Amino acid sequence: MAMIVRLEDPTDPRLADYVHLRDVQLRQKLEADHGVFLAEGEKVVRRAVESGHTPASFLMSERWLLGLSDVLDSTEAPCFVLSDDAIESITGFHVHRGALAALERPAPTAAADVLRLAQRVIVMEDLADHANVGAIFRSAAALGFDAVLLSPRCADPLYRRAIKVSMGAVFGLPYARIDDWYDAPDLLRAAGFTTCALTVGAGAVPIDDVPSDVERLALVVGSEGHGLSRRWEDGADLRVTIPMTAGIDSLNAAASVAVACWALRPTATPHRRPAVE
Repeated sequence: MAMIVRLEDPTDPRLADYVHLRDVQLRQKLEADHGVFLAEGEKVVRRAVESGHTPASFLMSERWLLGLSDVLDSTEAPCFVLSDDAIESITGFHVHRGALAALERPAPTAAADVLRLAQRVIVMEDLADHANVGAIFRSAAALGFDAVLLSPRCADPLYRRAIKVSMGAVFGLPYARIDDWYDAPDLLRAAGFTTCALTVGAGAVPIDDVPSDVERLALVVGSEGHGLSRRWEDGADLRVTIPMTAGIDSLNAAASVAVACWALRPTATPHRRPAVE
C-alpha cells in the first residue's frame, strides 16, 4: 500500500521529479538522468501501473485519493498530497486531470524483439512533435497495428505530452528506437516486411492499391516539414499516398497515419487489444 505523505511545502526535495513540467528541454534531460517518465490523469496513471510500469511516486490533491485507491493499494511508492495551488506552483500549470505519477523508465527494447511477433508496424522518421507521436500510437493501437519503430531523432513516446495524447496506448504497444537508421529498411526487409512509404511525392500510388494479402507490412511516415528521407523514399517497397480532393495536398502526420492505418488494417486480428478510449 502506498504511503500517503501530506505536504505543504512545494519546494520539498522529494517533489523534484515534478518540477517545471512545461519546460520540454529541461524535462527531457531531467527524466533521462533520473530514469523516470511522468503520467498525467487518472486513466493514464491507472493504465501505466496496470501495464506493469513501476511507480516511483505519485502527486495529487486530496480529492483524487479515493478514485485511485486501488492503484495506490497495489504499490509501496509514496503518494504526495498537496493543494491544487501548490501542485500548480510545482509543475507550472493547472493539473486539471488531478493525478500525476513518476514511473521508472523501462530498459530499451531491441528492434528485432519488437518485430518478431508483429504483423503491422508503424515506422516514424524524425517526428519531433510529441502530440503527433502520441496520436500515432493511439491510432496504431486502435486499428490493429502491433508495434512502432522510431528513428534516433523522433520525439520520446514516454514524454508526458505523448503519453497523454495517446491515452496510455504507449504502454500497450511494443516499440523500439533504432540507432542505425540507415540500415532500417534492410532490417525490415530481412524480417519479412513489405515497407510502404507514405508520401505526396510524384509517382506514389493510391493507398487503396496496396495488395490486401500482404502478410507483414510496415507503414513509414516522415516529419511534416521535410517528409521522408531519400533513403526511405528510394528504399521502400511501395510508395503510397492518400488521394485528396482538389486544392488540398496533404494531411498532418498524425491524421495521415490514422487514415493509412484504417486503409491498411489487418483483415483478421485475433490478438486485438481492447479499443483505446
